[in-house]
Amino acid sequence: MELSAGRRTMPRLAHVALCLSLAFALGLLLDHPQSAYGQDEGAQGGAEQTENARPEASAAQPSLFKHIVRSAGPFFGLVLGLISVSLVALIVLLSIDLRMPMAIPPAFVEEFTDTVNKRRFREAFDLARADNSYLGRVLTAGMGRLQYGIEDARETAYHMVDSIKAGKEQLITYLATIGSLGPMLGLVGTVYGMILSFMELSQPGKTPNPQKLADGISHALVITLLGIALAVPAIFCHAFFRNRLIRISMDTANVADDLLTQMYHNSKRPASATPDARAATASAKPAEA
Repeated sequence: MELSAGRRTMPRLAHVALCLSLAFALGLLLDHPQSAYGQDEGAQGGAEQTENARPEASAAQPSLFKHIVRSAGPFFGLVLGLISVSLVALIVLLSIDLRMPMAIPPAFVEEFTDTVNKRRFREAFDLARADNSYLGRVLTAGMGRLQYGIEDARETAYHMVDSIKAGKEQLITYLATIGSLGPMLGLVGTVYGMILSFMELSQPGKTPNPQKLADGISHALVITLLGIALAVPAIFCHAFFRNRLIRISMDTANVADDLLTQMYHNSKRPASATPDARAATASAKPAEA
């Protein structure tokens, strides 16, 4: 039940985020024409002047998407585009890799347990070595040291758990890096745009155009918006996948410990100590008496 609930958590959150994004974008698109219309209507006194001002305001009002693309420019647009593609690739890769059925395959656990109960230890070792899952790699390392005792095998298995966990944490760390790098790039773009705007103000003997000044500041703030838009999902996914990796590592260590203990006790039990052999020995004793 916990596994199925964990599978459904990410799609539900994605749907909620998508709906909120669409609602926000729709609100922006609907709000701009209304505000432009209200400003033109309040500024003009007569009906004829209002009608003449509406087409000019509509033509001067650019679309939000085109404004964002034009504000990003070739440099910041390329850099932020590459980072966004890397972010999506990391999220998809970690979503596929950090799943409980991929880390602890139920079919593998059942087959391994059945093979150990039948005392086919060599076949169980080959089965674990051929499996590339989280649990299979941990069992392979632990079984290699099982001949030196169960404690040595457990310690080796725990070391393998930490080793695999460290490798996966490197990918998760990149999400935190993107979450920190996005706002920094946005701040660089904003500062650059503000410098250009104030250069317009500092020109001697020239009255600055407020419209150009506001347009330059708007272009500068768009870079910050894009950087924050990258940082929010990166920070959320970093925390989400980090908690999932901790849970998977703990479950893998517990399952591997149980399977190694079961294999160790089965290997120490004599071959004649099976239930059928004990029943045959018990029936043979009265006959000898």
